[in-house]
Amino acid sequence: MSSAVVIRPSTDADLPAITAIYGWNVLNGFGTFEEVPPDQAEMTRRREGFLARGMPYLVAELDGKVVGYAYAGPFRLRAAYRYTVEDSIYVSPDAVGNGVGRALLGALIDACEALGLRQMCAVIGDSGNAASIGLHAALGFEKKGVFPDMGHKFGRWLDLVWMQRPLNGGGATPPDTPGMSLSGV
Repeated sequence: MSSAVVIRPSTDADLPAITAIYGWNVLNGFGTFEEVPPDQAEMTRRREGFLARGMPYLVAELDGKVVGYAYAGPFRLRAAYRYTVEDSIYVSPDAVGNGVGRALLGALIDACEALGLRQMCAVIGDSGNAASIGLHAALGFEKKGVFPDMGHKFGRWLDLVWMQRPLNGGGATPPDTPGMSLSGV
């Protein structure tokens, strides 16, 4: 019997596991539209970019082994979006069904609320991805739309399912923090 899922901030030592989990998902799933798994150096660069913005980058452990990770990043790089994040969650195939995704997403929501953020979006690859859609719905996300045929992977067209969850009351009141520092083109 497995122990409880432990969620904690990621460390540099977790990067081999994070890289392997993401690589498996790139090669076998529709949760990402990448087709070639990035190497550990690239995964390190990406993680550092989120951490430099003060964003949460979490891992899940079962029995002392990293079996999933999640992070929140800017929804778009324009100042008006500084209170809105997009979540990403990846779970090792051998840990699916053990509550890892639910534990990661719950902790990610909590971490983003602690930052004073107001909206979290999920952009889910493949309208047939019932597990991810169901997970997000169970944690308060509402489906906002489907963009059909947005990507082509494994010989088929894939939809994007857009879901949204308010944080800290969403847009019901003015923000009470400065939000993320954003810039971009």
